Amino acid sequence: MSNEQLADLTQPQRDRLAFVELRVRFIGEIRRQDLVTRFGIQSAAASRDLALYKELAPGNIDYDPKGKAYVLGPDFRPVFDFPPERVLSWLTQGFGDGEPMRLKAWVASESPSRLTHPDLDVLASVTRAIHQECPLGIEYHSISSGRTEREIVPFALIDNGLRWHVRAFDRKSQEFRDFVITRIKRSFLMRDADVQPHERSDQDIQWTRIVELEMVPHPDQPRPEITEMDYGMVRGSLRMKLRAATAGYILRQWSVDCSPDHSLRGYEFRLWLKDHLALYGVKNAVLAPGYRSPDQNKGEQ
Repeated sequence: MSNEQLADLTQPQRDRLAFVELRVRFIGEIRRQDLVTRFGIQSAAASRDLALYKELAPGNIDYDPKGKAYVLGPDFRPVFDFPPERVLSWLTQGFGDGEPMRLKAWVASESPSRLTHPDLDVLASVTRAIHQECPLGIEYHSISSGRTEREIVPFALIDNGLRWHVRAFDRKSQEFRDFVITRIKRSFLMRDADVQPHERSDQDIQWTRIVELEMVPHPDQPRPEITEMDYGMVRGSLRMKLRAATAGYILRQWSVDCSPDHSLRGYEFRLWLKDHLALYGVKNAVLAPGYRSPDQNKGEQ
């Protein structure tokens, strides 16, 4: 699709075609009803949009009569240039489906830019595998193992505040792990491979376990009432329920002192985890500032 062809479209058409591309690229399929529901148009209009996208971007979508849906074509090449932040917001929060270049902010604002962004082609294969519930073959690079070939069964994205991970069952280690998406350099869907019962998310204990955490103003910081205001505390504490698989990330991101005796010093530690035993059995608790397992505490006595 050329810039001239895009320029000839109306803005509502561009928004709908951009939605078609998002759905197909990152979910792997789109049905006429998806357009009808998202934009409140008639079925005939949705059919015209799909035909128009197919005409303007040959090879990007194919019709699957068995599934009665348009699916990703073998020669897909993106037409719309979506920033990674917009794509991830759409995938994880479900808003902002329209074409990205025509949006205007209502008020001036600034937010810190991320230092890393996942490759959108890799992200697309990950999200299609999640949606279609199929294994994913990847080339993965880690600090401990270097380059390895792996088969994973992904089921969720995780934002740890600094970078994006995918939660998946790893067939190499036979356990559930987090994989940094920027470390995936090659990926392909294994559509002919079955997902086994033990590889599904309901078997991931760290994912299904919910931990309840109570945080209070750090006892060694001045003016606890200001901390209570900043974090919207109720009766001097902030209670949260988190998946065990994400707890360590969030406590690190918020600089929560998780030591049993609130021993960490520094202005960044405005919160203290009141009961560090709440993290017992949480694998990524090692990421939480100051956290020591009960076994460590016994060894120090």
